[in-house]
This record gives sequence, C-alpha cells and structure tokens, in this order.
Amino acid sequence: MADPLLFRSFTLRDLEIRNRLWVAPMCQYSVETEDGNVGDWHLQHLGGFARGGAGLVFMEATAVAPEGRISPRCPGIWADTQLPPLKRIVDAVHAHGAKIGIQLAHAGRKGSTYPSLPGFADGSVPVADGGWETVAPSALSFGDFAEPRALETAEIAELVQSFVDAASRAVAAGFDVVEIHAAHGYLIHEFLSPFSNERTDAYGGDLAARALLLREIVRAIRAAHPQLPIVVRVSATEWLDGGFDAAEAARVTTWLAEDGADLVDTSTAGNTPGAPIPVGPSYQVPLAAQLRKTGALPISAVGLITSAEQAEGILATGQADIISLGRPLLTNPHLPISWAHELRAPSADALVPPQYARARF
Repeated sequence: MADPLLFRSFTLRDLEIRNRLWVAPMCQYSVETEDGNVGDWHLQHLGGFARGGAGLVFMEATAVAPEGRISPRCPGIWADTQLPPLKRIVDAVHAHGAKIGIQLAHAGRKGSTYPSLPGFADGSVPVADGGWETVAPSALSFGDFAEPRALETAEIAELVQSFVDAASRAVAAGFDVVEIHAAHGYLIHEFLSPFSNERTDAYGGDLAARALLLREIVRAIRAAHPQLPIVVRVSATEWLDGGFDAAEAARVTTWLAEDGADLVDTSTAGNTPGAPIPVGPSYQVPLAAQLRKTGALPISAVGLITSAEQAEGILATGQADIISLGRPLLTNPHLPISWAHELRAPSADALVPPQYARARF
C-alpha cells in the first residue's frame, strides 16, 4: 500500500495533523494530590503516545469545575494555577511532532466516585471522605450512585461559562484542540438523553431542548476562539429503545456544524447501567458511518479497532475520517509506528525517533 489513508495528514481549521490515527481520551485517575494538578504520570503517559507516532493525542476528561471531576483523583482546568503542569505536557507532545487536544468535561451525576483503579472501592465517595454533592439535569441517580441535585435554570449559564473559561485556559496552555465531552453518561450526555433529563424548562423535552446546553457551549467557545478546532464526543446510541439514538445523534451532528464544531468523535453508551452492548470488532463503527452520511462534519470512529488493515478499511470504505484508539495504545504506545510500517506508509520512517532507529517496527 503506497499511500494509506490512515497516515495521510488531516486538517482541522488551520491545524495540520500528521496522520489520522489519534489517541482517544482515557481516564488515568492519577492526580494523587486531589487538587486537579497533573504530574509526572500524565507527562510520561501522554508524551509516550506522541513519541509513538500518533497524529493527535487527547488528554483525558479534564474537569471545568471541581465538582465536575469523575473522581477526586481526576485532572482539572478550572484554575490558572493548573496551567503550568499542563503546558509541560503540551510542550513534550509537540516536541515529538504530534498535536495535542484536551477533553473538557463535567461528570454530572457520575462524579464524586472512587477512582476506577485496582484496590479502590466502587460507587460514590461520601462528602465526609472527600466527595461532593453531584449535579445533573434531573435528580435521578446513575445506578447505585448518590442521588444528584437538579441544576437550577440560572446555574446553566454559569456552567456554559465554565466551559468557555476552560477552553481559554487550554489555549493559554498551548493545546491545539478542545473536545467537548458529551458522551458516556456525563453531564452533557445526561441532558441529551430522555432517560436522565426530565426537565420542563428550556433544557428539557424534545431533542432541540435537550441539545441546547451542548449547542450553547459550542457556540460560546466558537465566539471566544474563532480559529480553535472544536471536537465533540457523543454517545451515538444508548443501546436501549427510547434513549438518545443514532437518528438523534445525526440531527445533533448537523446542528453542531451550524454552531461551529469541526468534528464529531463517535462513541456509545455510558448513561444507563446494564445496557446490552453488542461488543465486538468495530462494533461502534456503523454509528460513525451513520453520522458521516449526514455530510455535516468529519467523523472519528473508535471501539475495538485492533489491526492496521481494519483501521485502513474503515477509512477506505468511507465509514469515518479518523481512527481513534484507546486500549490498544495502552498495550503498545508505539502502535502507530508499527502500523505505518505494516502499511508501508511514506511517513513510516519519519515517525521513528532517531534514538529508536535501531528498533524493528
């Protein structure tokens, strides 16, 4: 294969990204100081992906407010004091030739939980033990988690501003892209889904109302930063009848294009415990393909994509524009270099750091 699509450059607004194999955001639960400030683990973790040849490296869900963290050990970008360690990571990723994005998030009713790491308990962290009161569109719990408080209508404008402020901090730290986390059962997804949104104000009811928070966030960030690439991650189905589904996700994709977003990152599920997810190779790719058929925005696909041929085939058949990898990169951060050589991409040798030139990829 002389020129595989997977290793051709891709442009978001004015940002040229060296290939179409990107690192999906993956929670690490490794802020041991519990103050949102990232440390050496994140530097090594994210820098390793850039060294491994990925085009764009996304940092994990990073909270726009203290109560927006998934766990007390999750990173934050709600204060200027959090920027110096983030800039250190940005500089390391850039030094290896990759671009870097940050996923801006609010965990909503799935916040204040124990870290999802071996040795920790499950469920909500009590306030007495360092947890906090969670918020959501409606006072509906996620499974056995603590019941959240329903947000007041007046609080939503403050929430939108917190995303704008976080995006401004991301730009100040040198991030190339921001991703708005509207998937996996976190706050924005909670607004999108009729399973978790029973509001009767402007933010609840039909799809246009349930999507209003997401749209206001994208519009506000675009107004503040006209050239900043904005990606939105959505769960394109909840795998249960009556929930947010592919047809609604397609409509939202079209609206997001009008609002100034640049790409939709397509995942699924996360808002309903016990959903019957048909996990298998490329199981989420058909959802990405449905969103791409709208023609509104470029689309990223993720989910059990584990071989170079599989990834290239998804692009070659027009099911997606970008391939995002998660767990395969935890196993081998240098997988992009290996796949580039396997597909005989012209850029394969250039992706190899000089210090690793003796390696066999």
